[in-house]
Amino acid sequence: MCVLTKDLALKFEKAEIDSLTSRLMAVQSIKDNSMCVDIRDFGGARAFSVKHIPGPAFNTVKGLSTEAIPFLDHILDFFKEKEIPCRFELTPTNTSSEVCTSLTERGFYQSNFHTLLYGSTNANQAAVPETIMIRKLEDHEFDSFGDIYVRGFGMPSFLKEDIARNNQVLNGLKNWRVLAAMVEGELAGVAVLYTNGKCADLAAAVTVPEARNRGVQRALLAERFKLASSLGCHYIIGQAQFGSASQRNMQRAGMNIAYTKAIWVQR
Repeated sequence: MCVLTKDLALKFEKAEIDSLTSRLMAVQSIKDNSMCVDIRDFGGARAFSVKHIPGPAFNTVKGLSTEAIPFLDHILDFFKEKEIPCRFELTPTNTSSEVCTSLTERGFYQSNFHTLLYGSTNANQAAVPETIMIRKLEDHEFDSFGDIYVRGFGMPSFLKEDIARNNQVLNGLKNWRVLAAMVEGELAGVAVLYTNGKCADLAAAVTVPEARNRGVQRALLAERFKLASSLGCHYIIGQAQFGSASQRNMQRAGMNIAYTKAIWVQR
């Protein structure tokens, strides 16, 4: 077990920021930035905006610290111009009373929690059921990726094409791996892995509803641990809604809670 230190937590936060930056820079390259991706740095904080992808995952601010307080109004103007709600992800390593007070003065409040987990890539993994095979997702299969993603997360079907395209652009990039889980010859789940230096990020994973509780996520986790280790990564991180099934799956795979992020939004 690797013991968490503040320096290690800061490295994990940077790895998470690097992962999202790499993903969105790839999306930015699609059709002359048809998704309207914009990434800006403000005093050490990084603001991410994707106007044509709804939801908070890609429209958020990470890395906010005391040093970035003088830039808060610039950050708010950045999102106001795009007509997108501003959202901050605060970590224990960077948050201070000054940060919270400055956000409160601007009408923000803590609305939710999100967990960051970490582990060693050498952690022993449970045996994968023989009925499940994990392989690389081929380039022509990303329509299926989109279908699995919207079904697995209960999203509107009209988002399927954009999700497929925005993940297909990662396929073949040096730092990215996209995997498929096969159950009885059928695609049952997909997962994404980002690697950079000594740290890997479990960037996404989902199983179709009818294939749940059969070990698909356990198998996808085990394969990504193995891949990350083979690529020279010592640590692996992943995000999950606090107390969710995803968090429990990661903990069963030997990961521990690094910290819980506080999500701040405006009234």
